[in-house]
Amino acid sequence: MKGVEIKSLISHGDDRGFFREVFRATESIFMGGVFGQWSHSKMEKNVVKAWHYHHVQTDWWYVPFGEVRTVLVDYREESTTFKEKLELNMGESNPVCVRIPPGVLHGCRVLSAVAHLFYITSHTYDPNEEGRYPYNDPEIGYDWGEPCIVAPNDTKRFIPLTNRKAI
Repeated sequence: MKGVEIKSLISHGDDRGFFREVFRATESIFMGGVFGQWSHSKMEKNVVKAWHYHHVQTDWWYVPFGEVRTVLVDYREESTTFKEKLELNMGESNPVCVRIPPGVLHGCRVLSAVAHLFYITSHTYDPNEEGRYPYNDPEIGYDWGEPCIVAPNDTKRFIPLTNRKAI
């Protein structure tokens, strides 16, 4: 998918545990990135967080504990991969990072008992910059499976003030 980059992570382990480098500012996955915020989300099994997108902000996701299915949908009309979907399992069994550019819808479902999502954003959180589509929006047409545990915000459509036209 255009602008999305996935980085496989390498662990260096011994009987004490492991060391895993996640990002370097000099790597292509982070090049041009501007640090705005680092966040941590702990989620329980069957939690679905979707669909979110940004007009300006880039996200970098990493799941160090547990397992999640991450789904990306390109909603940039000018993109050569417009409406393309990408599914990616992330977590302990597949230690990767993903770069999510502006205009790409993103969401995840927790597959394990608990999962932790660490993410860096290029800007600090601005509720008027983040758009949303309901997790079960028929226009997007993705089935997260059942049961789904969702927050009220993930059942509503919101077009940010910074761009009242839906992407």
